[in-house]
Formats: sequence, structure tokens, C-alpha cells
Amino acid sequence: MAFDKMELQKIEVWDGNRAAAQALRQAQVDVVAAYPITPSTPIVEGYAKFLADGYIEGEFAMVESEHAAMSACIGAAAAGGRVATATSSQGLALMSETLYQASGMRLPIILNLVNRALASPLNVNGDHSDMYMIRDSGWIQFDAFCPQESYDLNLIAFRVAEDHDIRLPAIVNQDGFMTSHTAQGVHTLSDDEAYAFVGEYKPMNDMLDFEHPVTHGVQTEEDWHFEHKARQHNDLMVKVMPKIKEVFADFEKLTGRKYNLVEKYDMDDADVCVVCMGSSVETAREVATEMRAKGIKAGVVGFRVFRPIPFAEIIDALKGVKAIAALDRSSPNGAAGTLFNEIAGALFNTDTKALLSGYVYGLGGRDLTKAHLTALFNELQANVDAGKVTTQLQQFIGVRGPKLAYL
Repeated sequence: MAFDKMELQKIEVWDGNRAAAQALRQAQVDVVAAYPITPSTPIVEGYAKFLADGYIEGEFAMVESEHAAMSACIGAAAAGGRVATATSSQGLALMSETLYQASGMRLPIILNLVNRALASPLNVNGDHSDMYMIRDSGWIQFDAFCPQESYDLNLIAFRVAEDHDIRLPAIVNQDGFMTSHTAQGVHTLSDDEAYAFVGEYKPMNDMLDFEHPVTHGVQTEEDWHFEHKARQHNDLMVKVMPKIKEVFADFEKLTGRKYNLVEKYDMDDADVCVVCMGSSVETAREVATEMRAKGIKAGVVGFRVFRPIPFAEIIDALKGVKAIAALDRSSPNGAAGTLFNEIAGALFNTDTKALLSGYVYGLGGRDLTKAHLTALFNELQANVDAGKVTTQLQQFIGVRGPKLAYL
């Protein structure tokens, strides 16, 4: 009798934070340096408890700020350790200066970013303001839609980031509270399986290798800075794509769970589609299924990898679609939303005739409901029927008061 690989795996009821902490334990991280912040605190707290209870050997450094947390991670990674941390929102903002140091020095640190709104006004709930803020910092960015993916993508991130042909830091995003604090069944690997997949950490150019002295973070000015950024760093990010695909394929062989750079749902014959990230993807999928029962050919596209941006896969996913809604969970402050811009840039030089609209939703944790998405799919179908965008190109979903729209 044949069994599905997932059926043979143990199922734990974990939220996204617990799932991430377990992945750090199974990867046998050497150093976690952190300054806890809501809603990411349970990740580093979980690692610290595993350490205190003797489940792992490593170091937990409780530092004075998020800037110091990433600075300590940079030092530990440069010294040759497997390193990780977690943060959110204002913590990421304080940490942001050091993120560019980590990527420029090619240190494969793993950062769990539990997405949360940026102040002001102060808000502890989830949106994608922090993810968008550091999108061009040179870090690989994965996006988890649920706790299972928080667990899986952490293991995948270590494998990709630490590859000697890549050696770039990586972020695993998950929605604050909606994913980080919502418990679901998570199919887990045994400790031996998980560690074997991630692999033993093999330092490269570490500062404690006194037989092969190196420098990190040197000053370049105009003589070499351009080459470093354009030839080395940007070229590396391009090379990340095939490596991610390779690791995704290996993970599928091990677990039966398949991941893609861009996730497509009911897109083979879709006339209208929603493009989004995070926990909204699962809600959009459910509504799209309901819309198909009503005669609207609806589909959903989710970004699994946000950086480097998978332009070719975006183009492929959206070919043949007649109307597209780009959902941005971050305030664009007078500009077009980030996903709207990314999709527009990908499609600009193609022969697509798709009608592209942008929607801002869910700021500060505001719910995106099935009713919102039902109305949105109906609006997209109205655009198809009219042969043009029938509303403003950019508008807000679910905001109280008079309707807000611009562009």
C-alpha cells in the first residue's frame, strides 16, 4: 500500500512563530542575537528556551536594540557561525542600516520578519510596510502564507543562503498575528531529516580562519563601489533564482510539498485574477473557487519569492489574463503600490492586453474579508466586459468614510 509522504510525517499544531523557532532548532543555529519585538518575540524566545532546556548547543545574545542584534549577527556570521534572528516593524527600521552591511559582506544570516505596520500611528498588527521598506537591501526574501510554510521556508532559506555560490542573507516573511499567532496543523520532519536537508554549516572566508586572513566590509568609494554593486551583488541575486528552484525541487522530493517562485491557483483559463502575498493568498483562493461556481473564471497568483523579483515567472503566470488586481498591504503614500509597480514593470514590454488595477488593503491589521474579494472579482469582471478599467487605477479596500481612490 502506497502512502503520501506528508501522511508519514508527524503533525504538530503550531502557530507561525513556533514553526519558525522549531526550524531554527532543527537547523542547529549557532547564534541568535535579538531584541524582541511584537509580534516576532516568540521566535527568539522559543530558541532561547530550547537552548536553556538543553535541546541545542548555541548562544543566545540578548542585546540592547535591534541595530545591535543584527550587528551581533554580522559579527557571529563573519566569524563562521550559522546565525539567525527575528524582528518586526520599528525593530526592522532600526536594524535597516546593518542589513546592507550583511548583504554586502555576503553573510548568510536568516532573518524571520513577522510583518507589522510601521508607525506613526503606533500599531502592533500586520501589514507589509516593513517587508516593502527593505525590499532592495540585497536580501533574498521568501513569503510564507501559513505556519506550514513558515517552517518549510526557514529550512529552505538556510540551504539557499549558505550555498557557497550564493552566500547572501535571506528573510522569511510571515503576516503578523494572522500567521504568527494562528495555530494550524504543521507537517514536520524529524530532527535528523531536517538537519540533513539543511546540511552541516561550512564557513567560507570566516575571520577566525587565521591561516587564510580576510577583511570584511572594506571601503571602496568611486573606484570599486559600482563594480561591487552591479557586477558582484546584482549578478549574485540573478543567480539566486536557479538555486532556489533547485532547493525547492529537493524539498519536494523529501516532503512531497511543492514550492514555486510564483504560486498559481486556477490560472490555466483565468480571465480575472488577484495577485497578493501573505495570508491573503489563502482567502483569495477560497473566494476564487466560489466565483468560478458563479461563472466567473477567477484565479489567484501569490508571490513566494519577493526578492529577487521573478519577472519571467510573473509574465508566465499572467499570460492570457484579461484583468488583474494587484493587492498591496502597505500605504503607497501618493505613489502606486509596490506589487502594482512590479507587475506593471514585468508586463510592460509584453504583448499583454490585461487591464491592471491596484488596491491598497489591510493596513494595520484591518481584515480583508470574503465579501471584499467577492466585490473585487466582480469589479474585475466588469472591467473585462467594458474593455477598460471602470474605476480609479488605484483605490483602497475596506477603509471607513468616503471612498478613497487616486491615479
